[in-house]
This record gives sequence, structure tokens and C-alpha cells, in this order.
Amino acid sequence: MSTGTARSAVVTGGGRGLGREIARLLRTRGYVVHVTDLDGAAATATAAQVGGGAFASALDVRDDVACAAVAAATVERTGGLDVWVNNAGVLVTGPAWEQDPAARRLMVEVNALGTMNGTLAALEPMRAAARGHVINVVSLAGLVAAPGETVYSASKHAALAFSLGTLSDLRLAGIRGIDISCVCPDGIWTPMLHDKLEDPEAALSFSGVLLQPADVVAAVGRVLDHPRPVAAVPRWRGSQVRLFDALPRLAVRLAPAVHRLARRQQRRYADRLTED
Repeated sequence: MSTGTARSAVVTGGGRGLGREIARLLRTRGYVVHVTDLDGAAATATAAQVGGGAFASALDVRDDVACAAVAAATVERTGGLDVWVNNAGVLVTGPAWEQDPAARRLMVEVNALGTMNGTLAALEPMRAAARGHVINVVSLAGLVAAPGETVYSASKHAALAFSLGTLSDLRLAGIRGIDISCVCPDGIWTPMLHDKLEDPEAALSFSGVLLQPADVVAAVGRVLDHPRPVAAVPRWRGSQVRLFDALPRLAVRLAPAVHRLARRQQRRYADRLTED
């Protein structure tokens, strides 16, 4: 039963890491947060920490019916749905031919299909209200092919294309009050990378600036205030990787050198984090 109209938000993958910090940001902005995660207990723990009426649900973003149910439950409890953050994601490294079909399917279904399911679930009540904001946490790997993270990169490219295409479709339909923003961060020091310091296939995630969750949370805050289709974090890295994307032959030729440099950077981060 609705407790009245309150600004509300859904966060997927909110049980830990970046998702938990995004949930905290939304609470400070005055939203009642519906924290979701595949791990229902982790989602419940985050909701308790966030406070302010936050509540939790177990959610597998690969299930479109479950995503729709989360949207409906949020509306029922708060009276509406203002923000939906698709944060859930998985990373398995290595050449595609070395990954089994289950690993490839997992990344595509969580990262791409999960983003689609969440976005479409959110758009149902948002279109009815003629307002709302979907924020999709993508990756710099969604802007350029990332060797060693090929299937992950492909899944993030799909999420980006879906987001931008859907935003254009909203505008073609005359819908102006709903925004879709893609936040595309460099590598983030979260549980997704905690076991990747010695993994050479993950080197590209350490090739630029190893971000802290707070850096990405700040970017989410910025697009909440000023929606934009794509926000790279940091911005200069977005320009850098787009150059490689615009020159694919050069990118392929330079891939071995870029990987060597990235591997050195990865080792530096490993040494620094070990010292800390």
C-alpha cells in the first residue's frame, strides 16, 4: 500500500560496492530508495544502512518480469518512480574463445539484457507520469573495444546503444520529461576488480585512472542535476578512448603496446595497494 507520494529511486546491484554508495547518494538527495540485488540479504543490509524508508528486494536483472515487479512495488509503496539506476554488472576476463558459453551468456544477459529489462521496467510508470530519469552505469569499455575484456566490452556496447537509441525513441515520440543517462567510468576499485590485480587479461581496466566509488557517485550526482546522454569518468579518458574507436585499424595495431603499458600500470597499482 502506498504511503503517499515521495520521490523514489531503484538501484540494481545495490548490495555492495558502487551500488551501495549510489543508494546512499540518492538518500541524501531525498529519495526513498528501493535497493535491489541478486543477493537479497546484501540488499536488505544496504537498505538498513541507507535508512530514510529505504527498502529492499532480491532481483535477478535477467528476469524482465521480476524487474517489472520491482517497478510496480516501488510505485505501490511510494506513489511513483523517479529514478532507476541500472548498476548491476559482471566481468569475466580473457579472450572470448577461452570463455565457456555460460560465462559469455552471463555477461551479455546481466550487462546488456539486464540494462534493457531495468530500463523498460522503469519506463512503464515513468511514461505514465511523463517524467523520470534512468541512469545506466556502463563503462569506458562501452565506448571502445577492450582487449582481454572482449565479451564484457561487447555487452557494454550493447547497453550504450540501447540507452541512446531508446532516448532518441522517446524524443521521436514527443516525450521530453524522461531522460536516460549513461555514466561510463574507467576502472573502479570495487569487488569487481578486487581479484583482478594479478590478472593480465584485466590490464585495460587499470590502464587509466583507477577510480574510487566516490568518483563515480559524484558523476551520478552530476547527471542527476544535469542529465546528459553519455558522461565519461574522467572526461579526458572518454575523449582518449573515442579516438581509438574512431581509428579501429590503428587501435588494433597498437593493441600489444597499449596492453604492455596497461600491464605495467596494473602492477604499479598492485604494489601501491599492497603497501597500503
